Amino acid sequence: MSDADPPADLVYRTRLPVRLWHWTNALTIFIMLMTGMMIFNAHPRLYWGAYGANFDHAWLEIGNRGTHGYLTVLGVEVPTTGVLGYAMHTDEAFPPLVTLPGQYNVPVARIWHFFFAWVLVIGWLGFAGYALLSRHLWNDLLLKREELRPASLWHDIKAHARLHLPRGEAARHYNPLQKLAYLGVLLIGLPLMVLSGLTMSPAMDAAWPWLLVLFDGRQSARSVHFIVAAGLALFIVVHLAMVVLAGPFNELRSMITGWYRLPPERPTTEDRP
Repeated sequence: MSDADPPADLVYRTRLPVRLWHWTNALTIFIMLMTGMMIFNAHPRLYWGAYGANFDHAWLEIGNRGTHGYLTVLGVEVPTTGVLGYAMHTDEAFPPLVTLPGQYNVPVARIWHFFFAWVLVIGWLGFAGYALLSRHLWNDLLLKREELRPASLWHDIKAHARLHLPRGEAARHYNPLQKLAYLGVLLIGLPLMVLSGLTMSPAMDAAWPWLLVLFDGRQSARSVHFIVAAGLALFIVVHLAMVVLAGPFNELRSMITGWYRLPPERPTTEDRP
């Protein structure tokens, strides 16, 4: 793009309710992940079914043998010394660097976790109501018929794998992979996180016994809760990577002010000198 070319258009891409929910949700998820890892440190083993104790068979375990940490998943053991199980002179599953509070304190972690769980639920309900009433769900998030075609999805996957991110007018709206990711979090990840969390509460089990039926027991709910949390953590990593690749200043401006500068179209073969 030469100096004589006009600058790319500045468009209003992200509405205020979306921005508010994004930042509230980002803070909430980070705190819940960190307090959740502290709570997990109290019993770093996961089970399927209604029961689970130290001598029962666990499908996932993070532990140590002396100063040697390990992660066992479905019977396959991976050494994790310095990362999990034994890290930074602690034998906790997750080291203090990634937990809240930094020192082992499960009661405080539970208080923070439950408080921000309510923030998560209220924020999700508010955003869901906004998405329905403003038609944000239909206009911006649901995939159009042509976007659902396997060939179209495969083309988008290949483009992202080559780091050919949308430019020009194509960058004005969410691309199909973004829509699938956001819908997965909004309609599957967060509801599963909330319901599985409620199932781990004896008081909620007494009030809503159908939760135990839905998840096949409290220990299965704990496993689902952990898996969904890991999925959300992976989503955050990929999301931040895409922000960096797409241009962090432009992406952050969009999520702070709502205004986004459309990246210029790639030059065609005819345009190249």
